[in-house]
Amino acid sequence: MEKKISVITTVYNGEKHLISTIKSVLNQTYKNFKFDIVNDGSTDNSNNIIRQYAASDSRIIHFEQPNRGMADAANRAIQVV
Repeated sequence: MEKKISVITTVYNGEKHLISTIKSVLNQTYKNFKFDIVNDGSTDNSNNIIRQYAASDSRIIHFEQPNRGMADAANRAIQVV
């Protein structure tokens, strides 16, 4: 049995590249993973994009927080792994 892994992505106002990032992770040949995406207080359309993908793929775990910086966002994702 393949081991389950966690993929972590943080985003702040990254709607321009977010769709291609999510698609790239989801299209990997290795499928036994969960995909934690931490939205670090984005004011663009990032939250809506993440919600759409999370609604259709149960591997995506969506976290939202006020803007605290990438390190804080990554630490939050690591804490829940």
